[in-house]
Amino acid sequence: MKAPGKYFVSKRVIANEIIAFILIILFIWVDEVMDIPYLLFGAEATLVNWRESLFESVSVLILGVIIVSYTHMIFKRMKYLEGFLSICASCKKIRDEKGNWHPIESYIHARTEAKFSHGICPECAEELYPEFNPYKKV
Repeated sequence: MKAPGKYFVSKRVIANEIIAFILIILFIWVDEVMDIPYLLFGAEATLVNWRESLFESVSVLILGVIIVSYTHMIFKRMKYLEGFLSICASCKKIRDEKGNWHPIESYIHARTEAKFSHGICPECAEELYPEFNPYKKV
């Protein structure tokens, strides 16, 4: 089973955000017409205030547009790798779709916005530089 692609996921997230904001606006109007606090909690009955509900709806709509556009912008910038990567078991170079081999850093850097820095893990430090190993337990 293939995992859903980036565009499917982004459209689904944005659709869910839009539905959520529509439901919030719908709740504002249902509350205004039915007076939910009065019905459920016995609060004092209030008159319908169309201006207040309209103001709240427009405020939620503006906030919704900002959040959905921000989410859309994030998904446009997001890059990721998917599928199988052919990687050399020895030198860790990756074979691209044309059959050329690239160091893992350059392959990932060319396809994402990831940046690399290099260090050495404790196991490799012990194996390669036992006399200079800063991780060595005394």
